[in-house]
Amino acid sequence: MKFAEEELRRSGSACALDLGCGAGRNAIPLARLGWKIFGIDLSWPMLCAAATRAREDRLDSRFHPVLAPVEGIPARDRSFDLVIAHGIWNLARSAVQFRRALCEAARVAKPGAGLFVFTFSRNTFPPQTESVVGEPFVFTQFSGEPQCFLTEAQLVAELGCVGFAPDPGVPFREYDRSRLGALSSRRMPVIYEAAFRHES
Repeated sequence: MKFAEEELRRSGSACALDLGCGAGRNAIPLARLGWKIFGIDLSWPMLCAAATRAREDRLDSRFHPVLAPVEGIPARDRSFDLVIAHGIWNLARSAVQFRRALCEAARVAKPGAGLFVFTFSRNTFPPQTESVVGEPFVFTQFSGEPQCFLTEAQLVAELGCVGFAPDPGVPFREYDRSRLGALSSRRMPVIYEAAFRHES
């Protein structure tokens, strides 16, 4: 929220995209700040729940739910001043799907747009853990399903390929990392939190 507040002051306009918005956990508070939010998700019930929350908070004019995948965003090029990718890109089942989602985020981001990322870290697993055959950062050991767990260098490189560079004013953080780099008994993933800026 702090990053979004600063972006609102910086950008001079207020159109944000919440990827995988779910029931509006981020979208509704962002709308309350003054953002016009387009929230996309693949779950119709979750979108309905978010729309209900927006209506109850009298924010329905600021929140626009859309049923769509993150790799096929129904928006024009250069539409958004802020993109939120909170716990969504890690759900990609392959590097191809992950990269399509990043390309779409870059396509709809305005030049200079901020990007907030909250995603799984490779440090969730011990170094010897093997990825899915033929996949550079897809693992099944966490949930039994393919999910993306990148190193910091991989995340920066993948986003760099589509025009996002780390925001030097925001620390790159990692949460819940164990001392041994092993999956904890609580089955909690290690998480990256970072901000980037669209350069092209």
